[in-house]
Amino acid sequence: MSYMKLDLQFFAADEKTEKATPKKRGDSRKKGQVPKSQDVNTGFLLLMVFGGLYLFGGQMQVSLTEMYSKTFQEYIHWELTTESTAAVFLEITVEMAKILAPIMGIAIVAGIASNLVQIGILFTGEPMKFDLKKMDPIKGAKRIFSARAIVELIKSLLKISIVGLITFAIIWVNKDQMMLMSQKSVEDALVFFGNITIIMGLASGLALLLLSTLDYVYQRYDHEKNIRMSKKDLKDEHKNIEGDPLIKSKIKEKQRQMSAARMMSEVPDADVVITNPTHFAIAVKYDEKVSDAPIVVAKGVDFVAQKIKEVAKANEVMMVENRPLARALYQSSELDRPIDEQFFKAVAEILAYVYRLEKKV
Repeated sequence: MSYMKLDLQFFAADEKTEKATPKKRGDSRKKGQVPKSQDVNTGFLLLMVFGGLYLFGGQMQVSLTEMYSKTFQEYIHWELTTESTAAVFLEITVEMAKILAPIMGIAIVAGIASNLVQIGILFTGEPMKFDLKKMDPIKGAKRIFSARAIVELIKSLLKISIVGLITFAIIWVNKDQMMLMSQKSVEDALVFFGNITIIMGLASGLALLLLSTLDYVYQRYDHEKNIRMSKKDLKDEHKNIEGDPLIKSKIKEKQRQMSAARMMSEVPDADVVITNPTHFAIAVKYDEKVSDAPIVVAKGVDFVAQKIKEVAKANEVMMVENRPLARALYQSSELDRPIDEQFFKAVAEILAYVYRLEKKV
């Protein structure tokens, strides 16, 4: 039974039940793993491109008509040579570039804008890196028959059905006018069918954009599900951020040792060591060139206090017993900082006593 409990605990720890941390989200983003709906791009692109056709359609028609007229009124009379063919090709290319430039510009802006709205600014080459796992036929088969693949299939069928229904409805509403186009001029017929095409494009783009809202919500849900973390993942991440507790304790111990060594090097220059006498030891130094008040250069309790007293004795630094003052200085004073004002009088009396004994005054 105990083995079964351990197994259950192990699987529970590995189960992806926790929300992703900011670090996990940042790492996923660097890898290009972000919630994104291609339908948003498609719908916005269609809407903007057909909107551009609606705005610039008349100008495009005039430019195409002029190019058509020039072809059959001027180019057709040119002598067929390499130079004339190159000239015609160059002129037609330039004219077509001028005609298509606004629409191409709108398409580029729409593509960039739709991505910025969804994922913001992101540059990463991770998705383009070669990965042998992507060529695994077993994983490929799993992706084909996965729940996500079924959802994508349903989405595609839904989009085709809606676009087809919109197209059919627009054609059905305008069927009578279409029948009458045989009685109209070619120019009138082209204008009519051009307008119908733009209307179908705008309606389809708007419908796809509305559908893409639902798809984006699903993509966000699926992304959040994929980047979920287990309790073990959270612990491992915390370890990586904060550091291994064992290593941290060793670092702290090393820092304590270095701090103690530095303190001990300051004790020989102290003027006096105020003791408890057994538990506390405070080394004080007064230098009017450095500070207006005495400075605590070393302090310690128990083992460290004994070491301070040993160093002081070895270097003939005077030690004075004052139990309440030693305890108060240890609790209230910081290393390499002047003592608090409330201790000035007591410490000054001790220093005066020491100076008298050492005949410094």
